[in-house]
Amino acid sequence: MAEKILNLRGLKCPLPALRARKALGGLQAGDLLIAECTDPLTAIDIPNLLRETGDTMVSSTREGDVLVFRIRKS
Repeated sequence: MAEKILNLRGLKCPLPALRARKALGGLQAGDLLIAECTDPLTAIDIPNLLRETGDTMVSSTREGDVLVFRIRKS
């Protein structure tokens, strides 16, 4: 099981969701993607992306102005 950190800080909608989708496509089932975003709209975009892909949100936290999404590849 691998863990990949994706720095999406400074990117605006829809780029964080598009890059997260591409990163998830390169992972194996069970791998963990950690997406770090600063665009507030990712709080909506990332969960919507996961509804489409079927992957699982392990956690979603805010650290200052950074949203951190931990996503398990299904």
